Amino acid sequence: MENSTINNPIKDDFSKQYHSNNYSSYNHHKFSKKSLIYSCFCLPITSFLALFILVLLAYNSFTIFFYFIPSFSMENAKQNDGKKFQNSPFSSSTPIYAMKEESPRKTHHKFNPSSTYFTHTKGPKTRKSISTFRRSPPSPRLLFSKQVKEFFVENSCKTRVFMTWISSLNSFGNRERFCIESLFKFNPNACLLIVSNSMDTQRGAKILRPFLRMNFKIKAISPDFRFVFKNTSGAQWYNELEKGNVKKGGISLGQNLSNLLRLALLYKYGGIYMDIDFIVLKRLNKLRNSIGAQMVDQKTKKWSRLNNAFLIFDKKHPLLSRFIEEFALTFNGNKWGYNGPYLVSRVVERLNGTMGLLEGPMNITILPPRAFYVVDWVRIGSLFEKPKDELHLQWINDKIKQIEEESYGVHLWNRQSRRIRVEDGSIISHLVKRSCVFCNSSISTL
Repeated sequence: MENSTINNPIKDDFSKQYHSNNYSSYNHHKFSKKSLIYSCFCLPITSFLALFILVLLAYNSFTIFFYFIPSFSMENAKQNDGKKFQNSPFSSSTPIYAMKEESPRKTHHKFNPSSTYFTHTKGPKTRKSISTFRRSPPSPRLLFSKQVKEFFVENSCKTRVFMTWISSLNSFGNRERFCIESLFKFNPNACLLIVSNSMDTQRGAKILRPFLRMNFKIKAISPDFRFVFKNTSGAQWYNELEKGNVKKGGISLGQNLSNLLRLALLYKYGGIYMDIDFIVLKRLNKLRNSIGAQMVDQKTKKWSRLNNAFLIFDKKHPLLSRFIEEFALTFNGNKWGYNGPYLVSRVVERLNGTMGLLEGPMNITILPPRAFYVVDWVRIGSLFEKPKDELHLQWINDKIKQIEEESYGVHLWNRQSRRIRVEDGSIISHLVKRSCVFCNSSISTL
């Protein structure tokens, strides 16, 4: 018992040291808390404001990045990467050259991470609501039909004239401008619609501006082949062309499309089609359902070839439908004129058309060569030459008199005569002086 009550000095010393250390640690911890709280309360008010602003900015940045980072998925990436590139309908690299124009296919708005419209909240409803604000560009098909309708209706056009221009504006010179002048000289109330991609530009508008300042009714519109060919035999042919199933041949596809386009425009709207290398010499409003003969057999006095450079037809005339059908069924891109002058000649010949009136359901008039084709392309140079002697001068004067009395216009055959200089005293120089409106171009530049 005594041993149990005897104090152990080592144990007592350890116990005192332990309790002393714990008490000291407790007091130090307690002092640290008080010091922190005390230091916080001792901070100036500006420090509190700075701390508050920092916290607010951090929170704001977090919310912006959280809500506005667009969602992206591999599925969308695959869809976008899998799409094939399609040429622009107005691209000059397309096979239809200057006149190429396709109607746009129906556009479906799919999410695209690169789009300026970001879908930053989840759920299909938000994407749908965002897509309702996206507006795709107007369809060229609607633009073409709307523009043509407005042009003819607003101007109360009774004489509708169509031209096509398939080349660049670098080829549009004083001669082409003058031919337009001659149209308005004798047909001031006519409405001229030039169907062309290159003319339907700012540069083209600059060319036409002098005519508009004179209050002439003229407009250039880019073609929409699908719309113009719709409900004709040309529609299926054009679809096959787009698919690459039509052999284009060596002749310019733009030229062949122009042959079809002029027929379809007259079938859809009715009116006059003329090439842009015609000098007009008379009013044209009295002509109806007419086509000109280019050549006549001197023995039989029957036409041997017609031409499609000048056509006048009512809307939806049955002969135009025959022409379009022939084009679609017999297209040949390797023979010059096969889809143009030779085409109209083949179709009319099957109807046993002779010079004069072709009666029956077709009801057309075949005009003699002197109406539009005073000379053929082989002899067109004779109209550009000045008189060489008295005999030649007499021939020129007689020819001018005949043209003024019997011709509605003179075809210049630009393909053959473009580089021929107009000489002063020639037949062409006389017609230019008679038919110009502005009369500010040197004859030698035509």
